[in-house]
Amino acid sequence: MPRSVNAVASRARRKKVLKLAKGNFGSRSNVWTVAKNTVEKGLTYAYRDRKNKKRTFRSLWIQRINAAVRMQGLTYSEFMGKVNAKGVALNRKVLADLAMNHPQAFAKIVDTVK
Repeated sequence: MPRSVNAVASRARRKKVLKLAKGNFGSRSNVWTVAKNTVEKGLTYAYRDRKNKKRTFRSLWIQRINAAVRMQGLTYSEFMGKVNAKGVALNRKVLADLAMNHPQAFAKIVDTVK
């Protein structure tokens, strides 16, 4: 009996990986063994950086709030402590957006918290 290798599935698997490798430089986009490594590493980075993105944005929001609050005469930690004590239901993302795009509204929030 002849050996069965299921070429259809093998080709489909390789095509899927080569499609993901499209746009890479040189042999990274069209040589199977190189493209496979490239795609594997790229997917690893994508998974990791989906987590890091949340960390990075939170850090950015904190920096923006801190800069805006210091102009009002408070520090970030004092401000956030008072916000939580007063029960203001605005998260860091919203506070940072207000601090950047609507400084008057943010100043009113700081005044209510003080």
